[in-house]
Amino acid sequence: MDCRPAPEVTETLSRAIHAGDTGYPVGTGYEQAYAAYAADVWGWEFDPRRQAIIVPDVMQGIIAVLDLLGERGAPVVVNPPVYPQFYKYLGWAGREVVEAPLTAEGRIDLATLEAAFTRTDGPQPEAYLLCNPHNPHGTVPTREELAAVAELANRHGVRLVSDEIHAPLVATTTRHVPLLSVPGTEEAVIVSSASKSWNLAGLKAGLAIGGSAVAERLLGMPDQVTHSASHLGVLAHVAALTEARGWLTELMGEVQANKQLLSDLLADQLPEVGFRVEPATYLAWLDCRALGLADPYRSFLQAGVALNNGVDFGTGGVGHVRMNLATSPEIITEAVRRMAAVRG
Repeated sequence: MDCRPAPEVTETLSRAIHAGDTGYPVGTGYEQAYAAYAADVWGWEFDPRRQAIIVPDVMQGIIAVLDLLGERGAPVVVNPPVYPQFYKYLGWAGREVVEAPLTAEGRIDLATLEAAFTRTDGPQPEAYLLCNPHNPHGTVPTREELAAVAELANRHGVRLVSDEIHAPLVATTTRHVPLLSVPGTEEAVIVSSASKSWNLAGLKAGLAIGGSAVAERLLGMPDQVTHSASHLGVLAHVAALTEARGWLTELMGEVQANKQLLSDLLADQLPEVGFRVEPATYLAWLDCRALGLADPYRSFLQAGVALNNGVDFGTGGVGHVRMNLATSPEIITEAVRRMAAVRG
């Protein structure tokens, strides 16, 4: 994000440093803070002491969960175009990535997903790594969609693991649905963090939250995982979840305004570029194929606009770029002006 963290967070960190509170994290304050936030904002309740553990960050937590609960090296299904780190971390863990591409609108296609679960050209997938809300599309799966996914996964013996790091970054017009709030997810796991929403990515601290049937096994996570989060990260995340909710509400209002601004600017200056205003994340997924550029990412970079290359997001990413909208309207306006000059 192109902004400073919430004052409540910086004040918490300042107090801790000046007091010499720079040791190791202790207690379950982070788990309880997330549980309180989930109950207040999403109406979802879980037992933070029985169901949740601290992990270093979301991606390391996902790999640790997969290794703890399943067979190391087993294939994992993802929905491209999707967060590039899914491919990187699963690859580093020696796991094959099986793709089940989203629809053009960024929704889960059940037939495509079932085909991935029942593939005949290799080992059967052990798990399905869901991005909820979705990065980069910004779509939010509905309760009905998640229930259908859970039924399908249970039928084929596939474990659900949901990356919900963007969950607080949802506009007020839409409500995030935590995977574990849906029936049939007793064997599923959510991995999340306050980092993306409150601009704390460098202050490492995540949570893994298990469904009722798997929670006890989750508590057996090795110490090298549960003891690897940053103490200052934990303090910052707790402050964000408990004291800085108003800051996030204001931020999301600005992000939604920036999404509409981008939509208007593109319609005026780059109508060939496809973009849908979606309710989640501070990201914009831009379809640049109609511009006829061999490499939109490289062309825009040469014009002074640094975006994320869609190729890195897997199938469906060619000809696309991802833009970060957690910045000022002035920067977005200038970025589109430079992008339009490339076309023209």
